Amino acid sequence: MAIESLPTFTKPARQRWESIPANIRQRLLSNVWCGQCRFETTISNFSGAIKGGDLLLVGTCAECRSDVARVIEGS
Repeated sequence: MAIESLPTFTKPARQRWESIPANIRQRLLSNVWCGQCRFETTISNFSGAIKGGDLLLVGTCAECRSDVARVIEGS
């Protein structure tokens, strides 16, 4: 069983992430496209930062461990 690290966020990214309701955060994490697997997967071992006003989560595919990312657009 692999042990995953806690997510690392910049301060603005953490504030944006925590402003999203927990149930929506879970849906966002489990709905990430993996280009290697070619299907929807869950992001793991991710970090977060604000880029161009959007929240960018970068991590690995829970299935194949390829790099994946999720953009959550700013309001």
